[in-house]
Amino acid sequence: MERNGWARYYPRPQLRRDSFFVLDQDWTLNGRPITPWWPPQAPLSGWSGDVGDVLRYETAFTLPDGFLPKNHRALIHFGAVDQIAEICVNGKAITRHEGGYLPFFADITAALCPGENRLEVKAVDSLSHDYPYGKQHKRPHGMWYTPVSGIWQPVWLEAVPARGAVSRVRIVPDLTGITIEVDAAGAEYAVAVPLEGGGLLTAAGNTGPLRLEVPDPHLWTPDDPYLYSMTIATATDKVESYFALRTISTKDIGGHTRLCLNGRPIFLHGVLDQGYFRDGLFLPHSPDEYERDILRMKELGFNTLRKHIKVEPEAFYHACDRLGMLVIQDMVNSGGYRYVRDTVIPTFLSKKRCDLGTGGSEKRKAFFERHCLDTIGHLADHPCIVGWTIFNEGWGQYDSDRIYRMCKAADPSRFFISTSGWFAQEESDVQSEHVYFNDRVLMGDQPGKFLFLSECGGFSFRVPGHVTQERRNYGYGEQSRSSQELTQRIQALYDGMVLPSIPNGLCGCIYTQLSDVEGETNGLYTYDRAVRKVGPEAMLHIAAQVEQTLSNAVENG
Repeated sequence: MERNGWARYYPRPQLRRDSFFVLDQDWTLNGRPITPWWPPQAPLSGWSGDVGDVLRYETAFTLPDGFLPKNHRALIHFGAVDQIAEICVNGKAITRHEGGYLPFFADITAALCPGENRLEVKAVDSLSHDYPYGKQHKRPHGMWYTPVSGIWQPVWLEAVPARGAVSRVRIVPDLTGITIEVDAAGAEYAVAVPLEGGGLLTAAGNTGPLRLEVPDPHLWTPDDPYLYSMTIATATDKVESYFALRTISTKDIGGHTRLCLNGRPIFLHGVLDQGYFRDGLFLPHSPDEYERDILRMKELGFNTLRKHIKVEPEAFYHACDRLGMLVIQDMVNSGGYRYVRDTVIPTFLSKKRCDLGTGGSEKRKAFFERHCLDTIGHLADHPCIVGWTIFNEGWGQYDSDRIYRMCKAADPSRFFISTSGWFAQEESDVQSEHVYFNDRVLMGDQPGKFLFLSECGGFSFRVPGHVTQERRNYGYGEQSRSSQELTQRIQALYDGMVLPSIPNGLCGCIYTQLSDVEGETNGLYTYDRAVRKVGPEAMLHIAAQVEQTLSNAVENG
């Protein structure tokens, strides 16, 4: 395995420049060598010792000859640093960033010196619940996993023009073209799109939205994920990007609200994807591993991944765009969680709870809301993303109706699950259900909302030789003893609950989960991805049953 498979991958595929200098050499953490960019808790980092709340990284770099032309600025980019980062270059404070899941950058031009430059990063990670933390826990157990501290995504430099640089592109597609907004500091820009049959579609803009109608549009679907490449240029700058033509909408068919892709009903046949990897935790050994996971699921007949309370590097979403995998992106939870209040009571007693006037500190709520909007702004141009989840199973939930309206205004082109599983209030695009026990036929009975089984299954099967924590075994229901038994249980789940619910309006099902995670052994693959636990022919048969049942329901509706 190569020392760092991430060093070759451009971290921002929808806004790509020729200038790209990755800082992947000679890092230390608290005075000891560490292999970037894996967190110190991950074996791939090569770092050992106790991970405290304060992490001090250092490295040195020399800019390549010609990297920073006249009238250009040097920007340093961080994919993610958990939870608080303070950046210094040559002893000069550059920037401070809070939150461990989203990228940030800063201008370091004024701090640079000829020859070698020193970069220092101080990360503070106390696992504060005022910030998004997902399923990280200082004492991993059950559905809670090893925490991830400090730098866990690539660090890189680029040179941009001092004037006229393209800093942001926002693309909203439909079935005939796109509406695009380009932030280039007021400079005029030109857009060029090579067409499938030859020729070039061009347009020019300055401020405000620009409309591009695409002749003979080639629509994007999971079976045919066609992407249009695009160049955006100003007098001083040039970036490469891409887009797809697709829509996500709903229709009333036979008295049920049906989810539609490109105007046609679709069933979100998916799995929960938590984005954990045995040797790298939050970051696999190479971005190619995202492509492998996507293909593993497509080979089992799935068309959707629910990216569960984690924001990935853009390599993941780029792979989904290219390979045709639909994504439902969760917001990353903050705030408190209580097992009885948030899991036991709604699972077995009552799924109703008012969420007004809750949510903890004002700091926590303000940061969560800003993080939601920043997540949408960061990922909205990826065509693979068709929906967003705001709150999951009550974790940190508060004022969900208001936050739904806030998020929906930021991205009206996709659906929002306000409350996944339970504690639903009034406003949402989805009637979401989580069913892990007492499988039952579901009924879509909330007008204007489509019915979605957003978690189910989770059947455990331990594969000898591929279990990372012998004393932990977390899953739902009785332990399966073989691949055949696990596959049969999944078939029975679909036969007894999923398939008969489709005529009642069910538009999707998310099975838990893609792979084992630490002591949680309910994956379709083992944690190391070395063993597929289910029979592919049987899983493809289930996918075919889903498609046929949906087709019959729509036709009869």
